[in-house]
Amino acid sequence: MPCSLARPLQLGTVSTSPITEAAPVSLCARAPHVPADRLVAEMVPPPRFDSVRFETYVPDPNQPSQSEAVTVLSSFAAGLGGAHAVGARRRWFAKKPAATTGPRGVYLDGGYGVGKTHLLASLWHATPAEPALKAFGTFVELTNLVGALGFQQTVQTLSGHRLLCIDEFELDDPGDTVLVSSLLRRLVENGVALAATSNTLPGKLGEGRFAAVDFLREIQGLSAHFRPLRIDGEDYRHRGLPEAPAPYSDEQVTKAAYATEGAALDDFPQLLDHLSRVHPSRYGALTDGVRAVCLTDVRPVPDQSTALRLVVLADRLYDREVPVLASGVPFDRLFSDEMLNGGYRKKYFRAISRLTALARDAKGLVAQ
Repeated sequence: MPCSLARPLQLGTVSTSPITEAAPVSLCARAPHVPADRLVAEMVPPPRFDSVRFETYVPDPNQPSQSEAVTVLSSFAAGLGGAHAVGARRRWFAKKPAATTGPRGVYLDGGYGVGKTHLLASLWHATPAEPALKAFGTFVELTNLVGALGFQQTVQTLSGHRLLCIDEFELDDPGDTVLVSSLLRRLVENGVALAATSNTLPGKLGEGRFAAVDFLREIQGLSAHFRPLRIDGEDYRHRGLPEAPAPYSDEQVTKAAYATEGAALDDFPQLLDHLSRVHPSRYGALTDGVRAVCLTDVRPVPDQSTALRLVVLADRLYDREVPVLASGVPFDRLFSDEMLNGGYRKKYFRAISRLTALARDAKGLVAQ
């Protein structure tokens, strides 16, 4: 069975048949290799957040914690200025953390879609240091970097940075949490400032406080370096917006894929199988050049390992603002009740939220 419904034509190939004039690619046909130096170079805010700033964040007037977070983070960024020359940087990093005033890190605590990533990226942009001295990545990307470079090399590479921003800090894997906690401890010793976000479940009043407690406990000895910032509010991705469009038919999705330049067209179960053979650190490269993802036969994810891989792909697609057009079941039925009530539920709710937003973005791909 072919991996994709797409015909085996390269982008740009011209055929006499209109439907193959811009044949879609297949993600299943891609097996990218990502050099370690690319992993480091790409530790910047993703395209979706490349142009965000504190000034473009729109606080909910009913949630004063959002405006307060902007004020605190702006001040935090201003305090990270200093000489950028290598020699000066080494002397600055030689200072012990105790010699600095105020916390060396901030932790943004809140639910889905309150703008934590927007604020984290704004902090990265506002920090007065050249891009090479700032790093931004998800928790998964950070663990992948350690896997690619090794622990000591990662410490050496990131110790020359002024700021490290970690989006979607995950506490559900004890091994990874200990690994990253050890890495952060070494970076703090070298004077690197830290900022992190994580999610709390929607509709759970007060759970954000518990998330902050969990975070500060699990980072083992680093809690004194973090100031928790509570950010209340509802998911902006769905605030005042219509419901996500219902799934389309296989025929509609296929036609849209052939009509959209740079689209990828894949059968959902086969794509899930292909993801098992590609390391999650390469999912970003998997989507290089793809302007829309079209999926047929979307169905509930069969197991936890597959579900976690799909979460990573959803994050990379969301970061890159790649719309997702699909047939089959709605995205809010991807994960079973057992999964949504289990230890990885925060990841699954995040994936549903992001895929729903991307499905809404893809609505215009279907001919009306």
